[in-house]
Amino acid sequence: MSPVLRAGPVSQSRYEALRILVRVEEDRAFADIVLEHALEHARLDPRDAALCTELVYGTLRWRRHLDWRLAPHLKRPLDKLDPWVRALLRLTAYQLFFLDRVPRWAAVDEAVSLAKLKARKPGPPEFVNAVLRSLTRATGPPPLPALPVEAAAVRCSFPDWIAARWIGRYGFKEAEALMTASNERPPTTIRINALRMTRDTFAARVRDEELARTRPTALAPEGLIVDHGAVGRWAAFAEGSFTVQDEASMLVARLLDPKPGELVADSCAAPGTKATHMAELMANRGRIVAMDPQAARLKLVSKAAARLGISIIEAHLGGAAALAGRWRSKCDRVLVDAPCSNLGVLRRNPDVKWRRTEEDLRRLQEKQKTIIAAAASMNERCLVDSSNQSISARVAGSGRPSTISARARPTASPKRMKSSGWGWLQPESRPVSSS
Repeated sequence: MSPVLRAGPVSQSRYEALRILVRVEEDRAFADIVLEHALEHARLDPRDAALCTELVYGTLRWRRHLDWRLAPHLKRPLDKLDPWVRALLRLTAYQLFFLDRVPRWAAVDEAVSLAKLKARKPGPPEFVNAVLRSLTRATGPPPLPALPVEAAAVRCSFPDWIAARWIGRYGFKEAEALMTASNERPPTTIRINALRMTRDTFAARVRDEELARTRPTALAPEGLIVDHGAVGRWAAFAEGSFTVQDEASMLVARLLDPKPGELVADSCAAPGTKATHMAELMANRGRIVAMDPQAARLKLVSKAAARLGISIIEAHLGGAAALAGRWRSKCDRVLVDAPCSNLGVLRRNPDVKWRRTEEDLRRLQEKQKTIIAAAASMNERCLVDSSNQSISARVAGSGRPSTISARARPTASPKRMKSSGWGWLQPESRPVSSS
């Protein structure tokens, strides 16, 4: 029997959430991957799995804000505490300030029980109890920092450098709106496999089989927003009837507009979400060359294709710069989903804002330039999906392919893009509604 079951007052969902948060911080593990593996291993029921997910992502989204609320009640800085104690305080503070289903006293009591379960020496349970009791007695939040940029970063729970970057680009009002939008819970959006069935047929099926509530996406004709339902457990998922994908991401393949019978290259293909979408748009006729330098991630492309019943995707291990010569001037279309900052998808990957640095952006620009140049050699028409605006401007100004972002809306129609060979998307000041 697991120690959690023996503990009694500690729920499995909170125990798993604490373990995940410690791994994300200590091992620099990716939250979405660790969460997926933890939920598979723990076999939580849908309600507990949903609570675990909410606790993990909510704590990561609001980490800096939570640290600000906790700081006055600590005798030493948070970063001097044991990692699990720090994570437990943040997790419980998130429950206290952002969730209202559990009474405050119950949240604190369970945190103390968790501390008793985790502690290997006397003191941590009493410390956790004292800090959280003091936090619940506070009459209001502490004062914000005096500097406006830092105050906005604390209020919206962002690193100073991102807040300063966005404020400098968009102004205070729009930057705060962007930070606030980036902290919202994202919807669950799925792409129906057109090789299997229509969107309407699928919606009717899962309504009957899974009691699922869905609604069509606003722009992508193959997309559905799931208002209720654990999609990863649906029989339709195992059968390959759909893929989990944000609507904004679906628009990328739509803009590239691959046709049946064409040779298409996806130069950064893993995990295969866009490659499989292109195959569906091509009615599984033609050829898609899927490249990626990471063997483990490239296997995900083949796995996704097999689940969806797609046979035209060829997985090639290697980066675009190493492999592009094989298809020089031979491809009808090329997709470049270049490695980027991921700051455009913080709603779904909130841990990114705590691991990214300004230096990362400069490093990624150089990598993007290499990949884009290699991709451009394969064809005169190239679609680039990247959120790095600096590289966008340089590439567009040099007459090479211009950057199209999945987190943006088009300023050139697909028809114009097809006729000219290139297209531009103007990045917006807040995420597309379903990204």
